[in-house]
Amino acid sequence: MKLVVAITGASGSRLGLKLIQNLPSNVEVHAVISKSAKKALKLEENINIKDLISERENSFIYKETQIEAPISSGSFKTDKMIILPCSMNTLAKCAVGISDNLITRAFTVMLKENRDIILAPREMPYSSIALENMLKLSKLGVTIAPPTLAYYSKQDSLEMMEDFMIGKWFDLLKIDHNLYKRWE
Repeated sequence: MKLVVAITGASGSRLGLKLIQNLPSNVEVHAVISKSAKKALKLEENINIKDLISERENSFIYKETQIEAPISSGSFKTDKMIILPCSMNTLAKCAVGISDNLITRAFTVMLKENRDIILAPREMPYSSIALENMLKLSKLGVTIAPPTLAYYSKQDSLEMMEDFMIGKWFDLLKIDHNLYKRWE
């Protein structure tokens, strides 16, 4: 599988990194990290992104300004895309078709090629505008899956909560995992 992972500047950008780190080695990752995501990770976590992702084999990292990257073309075969977290700015651009950076360009390509896309908006509460944008994208076949906790899996730490959410996104991406205990 070739998976596009876009990390935008919403709070919780570490979830995008953790998703990449937990992917099986047979998944080819094409990651795009926005400048805002890099800033959020530095402010929230004091994390240097390049060090974390470049350690993973079978991965490619692009700058959001690299509109010539392979993932900006429909002729480059990718299977799925997740934008995690998805800022309200990126959500709005996706909803109206603005392709002004590699993240929104890759989204537009995935949409026109009818490939699987997941957006994980990270905001609370949602404005009416954001909800309208999510509804519009959902009607176009985009899966809207914000980071939402569940309590039946008895998470008792932040790491377990993150594992649960990443496991749910893996379920949507049809990637096998054992990140959380399933309901029996």
